[in-house]
Amino acid sequence: MANEDHNENGKKIIDSEITKVILNTSLIESDGCASCHVLFKLVDALSLNESDAGDLLSQVLYENPELNERFIEMIEKIHMKERLRGGQFSIKNREAKNRYIDANIKNVISELSIDIKNYGLKLVLRKLLLSLISVQLAQSIGVDHHAATEELYYYMKKSENINEVVNEFISNLSASHLK
Repeated sequence: MANEDHNENGKKIIDSEITKVILNTSLIESDGCASCHVLFKLVDALSLNESDAGDLLSQVLYENPELNERFIEMIEKIHMKERLRGGQFSIKNREAKNRYIDANIKNVISELSIDIKNYGLKLVLRKLLLSLISVQLAQSIGVDHHAATEELYYYMKKSENINEVVNEFISNLSASHLK
């Protein structure tokens, strides 16, 4: 019963925050994230850690398709329409968006499969790791992925040992987890 109450409270908070943000998008700072705004409202209101709040947010949105649609609309309104990023994507209907995402997933998997065949697993792991790092940089500093990638590569060229750290991680990962 306590878990159901927890989920219901989470649902109310999520619904309320989505409504507030849609009505007043200035609640999200110019470099802020709409999704993180909702997540941190859950953290504060329910005294959760970020991981548990993320799990709750995912579960509530999964269980409530209408709320999930509103959440997606809020994200698109802030991050695509108002910030003029991804304009062409944001005006597509949901089915077209899903087809686009599906095609991109299949293309990336195909490209990575070819890269593994042609260049080896370690190079692909390096590519995936650096991509994840640049995505996290983009999110944390509020720039697009391309700009974050450029910043990462600039840093890597100037850093004394970062390539060594990346290569060591990949070697350890390859040796211990991919046998």
